[in-house]
Amino acid sequence: MAAVGAGNAKLTQRAELKQRLRTLSHFLTQKVREGYGELNAWKLGLGSRVCAGAPLPLVYESSRVLAAPVRPAGRTGENRKGMEKTKGVKGQLLCLGNRPTREVIVHSQYQNSKRMSIFLSMQDEIETEEIIKDIFKQDKICFIPWYQFQSNHMDMVRLTSPEEISLLPKTSWNIHQPAEGDVREEALSTGGLDLIFLPGLGFDKDGNRLGRGKGYYDTYLKCCVQHQEVKPYTLALAFKEQICLQVPVEEHDMKVDEVLYEDSPAS
Repeated sequence: MAAVGAGNAKLTQRAELKQRLRTLSHFLTQKVREGYGELNAWKLGLGSRVCAGAPLPLVYESSRVLAAPVRPAGRTGENRKGMEKTKGVKGQLLCLGNRPTREVIVHSQYQNSKRMSIFLSMQDEIETEEIIKDIFKQDKICFIPWYQFQSNHMDMVRLTSPEEISLLPKTSWNIHQPAEGDVREEALSTGGLDLIFLPGLGFDKDGNRLGRGKGYYDTYLKCCVQHQEVKPYTLALAFKEQICLQVPVEEHDMKVDEVLYEDSPAS
């Protein structure tokens, strides 16, 4: 009975999260239409509210029609796993169905990459634990973010095993990362990266990504361009509810190569 109760609680929590993400998608669409002024200021506030599970700003009366999340406009390609692709100007959206981990690990970019970085997921992000386990199972080299919270600087540092994650201290964002003074291999100093998995609050079909306002990934991707001959391929992981018609961007924002989104029957 306890297991059933825990399972029901998890489903309820997931449904509440997805409703918040739908509201976020609608909010982003409206901000683009209205003009968004001091973008970073409201991105930071919005990111904090999403992390805390706080109510998001409402942009329409509930009786009005809200902008729907983007759905693939037409089937332009399908692989043997049944994943549908829709290409945009820069990025592409790839539906993973309701088995995201399995579809990620058979992705050609994942299979062909040796050195990759992946985020340790927060409560409002696609779970990455099983992907990390597979990285080690396939004898790939895994790096994780190490944020410097007093700035927008981030390094990708080597993780030695999936089991190590729970031993790392937590930040104020409730994310595990190495402690200050923990000396680790840094990706750009030892050969760079082939693949980077990115989180985000919202994405659109053109590969635009809305982060949490600090610019960690935008800054890091620019460093990759400077340090590597070939830029790492970037894969964003998202829920279907995070796919927007359009997200607000600034000149310094970096596009992602591909957005992989989960479309589960429960959404």
